[in-house]
Amino acid sequence: MDYPAEKQVKSGIVALIGPPNVGKSTLLNSLLGQKVSIVSPKPQTTRNKIAGIVNADDYQIVLLDTPGIHSASSPLNKEMVRIAVDSLAGVDIIIFMIDITFPLPAKISAATSHLPQAGKPVILLVNKMDLTEPNKLLPILAAYQDIFPFHAMIPISALRRDGTDILLAELLRLLPQGPRLYPEDIPTDVTERSLAAEIVREKIFLLTSQEVPYSCAVIVDSFKEEETRITIHATIFVERDSQKGIIIGKQGSMLKQIGQSARLELKELLGINIVLKLFVKVKKEWSSNPQFLKELGLG
Repeated sequence: MDYPAEKQVKSGIVALIGPPNVGKSTLLNSLLGQKVSIVSPKPQTTRNKIAGIVNADDYQIVLLDTPGIHSASSPLNKEMVRIAVDSLAGVDIIIFMIDITFPLPAKISAATSHLPQAGKPVILLVNKMDLTEPNKLLPILAAYQDIFPFHAMIPISALRRDGTDILLAELLRLLPQGPRLYPEDIPTDVTERSLAAEIVREKIFLLTSQEVPYSCAVIVDSFKEEETRITIHATIFVERDSQKGIIIGKQGSMLKQIGQSARLELKELLGINIVLKLFVKVKKEWSSNPQFLKELGLG
């Protein structure tokens, strides 16, 4: 279909990929100016693909936040990597994001091995520049240039939004003219129901330790919208009885803390009072159960 020239803008899809815990979700939220993707200091927080839609008068950039690409062994982690790799199909540009504090790459890694066959321009984004000295940048750029012919290499701090204007200018230089892919007032493809589940899962990542957050999944059982409030019932699934005890905590203290933190954030994000009721169930080896992974949108 031909679109009138006056309705065309710089428009396209950009995949945001890289190893775990390099700041992809932080960058997405920063460019959008609002939170749509959960963030924690722990790796592999993001489990599924999330689209953030950056709108302006003369452009629309659809950014795909993806799980970190790593050497995966469990069915859950393999599915996360598959989602990230599959996101490269049909995009206009790829942003490959790294953490400047990581060791220098010696060779192509699990994360970079998928770039050559993608056949799209790739921007290397060196994040967390606020955590190191600028003189450490050049050796990293040289090492990555030996691995792949990046179209551009840009140092940034996603947390401080340093360098994001340079990234935006490079994206607009590479993107084609075309129609908007989404209405201008839609910032993400994430539903409020899905956002509720993700915010609860984020609080589990932030408030618990060791293997517990990685063994948790959250499903929203009901999401009832009323004039003055939204009532949400959600179930936290764990794999072992001991994990259930940790999530509930002494006299329900941990579950209360998770629920209160999630409720306050959801109230701020959705702009309405939230009633949040959480339940905890044991579903043994759910992370290896293909049917359950499909229920989570991961199959």
